[in-house]
Amino acid sequence: MSPQLAAVLSTSSALIARFQDTLAQPAQSTQSTQSSNDVKALPLLSASCSTLKAQVTKLSLLAITTPFTHSAVATVLRACNESVLPSLLTATLLVSPAEYTHAFHSESLVLTRTILADYAQLVTIVKNIADQKDQAKKESPKAKENELSKAEKNTVTLATGRVWDACDAVVNMATNGVIGFIARRVEQWRDLVRDAVEELENWDPAEADDDFFDDIMGENSDSEAENTKSEGGSDDEKDVAALQDHKKATLRFLRPVIQVYTAIVKNRLNSSQESHLNSSGTIARLEKLMKQLQSIPDQVDEAAGTLYEDDVDSSVDYLNKIQYSASEAMNTAVSLWSPDEAEDQTSDHKFAAWSKAWSKVMHEVSKPFHLDTTSEE
Repeated sequence: MSPQLAAVLSTSSALIARFQDTLAQPAQSTQSTQSSNDVKALPLLSASCSTLKAQVTKLSLLAITTPFTHSAVATVLRACNESVLPSLLTATLLVSPAEYTHAFHSESLVLTRTILADYAQLVTIVKNIADQKDQAKKESPKAKENELSKAEKNTVTLATGRVWDACDAVVNMATNGVIGFIARRVEQWRDLVRDAVEELENWDPAEADDDFFDDIMGENSDSEAENTKSEGGSDDEKDVAALQDHKKATLRFLRPVIQVYTAIVKNRLNSSQESHLNSSGTIARLEKLMKQLQSIPDQVDEAAGTLYEDDVDSSVDYLNKIQYSASEAMNTAVSLWSPDEAEDQTSDHKFAAWSKAWSKVMHEVSKPFHLDTTSEE
């Protein structure tokens, strides 16, 4: 291997390791300085990833093409070392929690570290190819350089594809911005709630009761099982009927909760612009909103799970938590943007009115459970 290529490969490995260590450090709690703010983090992040994709494409083609040109490979690697990777690191570090939310910051760290890890694998593969070519030349100095096998070429192509995919994920996140990222998260949480509701809809308390008797009877005869069930048949039927009623009431309660997610995405997030993220107050409200909406899917799972276990009291306790979280999320969403940030004052008023109507609906569907709905007012 040429000394030039060996040095560049060594630098690449050391640089990637150092950058990974840097990204593993705790984020600064303070906001970026004004000089840092002059550099737009998301455009720089997107541009860095696009450039890296172009460079790894060149690198992969040079790696699988015969003859293997050390100087050309070194040139591509050097460009990544000196500009592309440092720009990627800088952009990622500029995505601070204070200015972009903790969730967006964490996601950018994870994705950038994935890029570095996948790029490191590609660099290792290129180094192995260079070593292989050098060894073959030492063994047969006058022999013509052999082409890589199909399997070896596929290894390079797959490694390059992984870098591409990781870069595309970052570009997509940067393009959608913080608001788009949060909207996607909210939709994911909504889908979790929908899945839990659909599962509850398909649950039949009567079938669950039959399964219970089958389990406790074990290998006993069918007639013995029927006798056991018939002994307390009247009480069992009442219990099943009560569970059916509670199931129906729970479903009526949960359906308006799903609407919270859809309404917030449509009327509070998708209708807003990235330029609104210009104050710590706005970021704090977005953080609060995400925390409130994220808690609901687990609470819904618990409410349904305890109902499946015939623990109605615990199920009601979780419904109370859902009621509180959803109501608080609506209150946060109403005041999400300050008056000077609001895109459309009329739209704000409409959402506030819708929120009040939603609260009245929740008050009605909560009556069977005797929940405290004072937080909605």
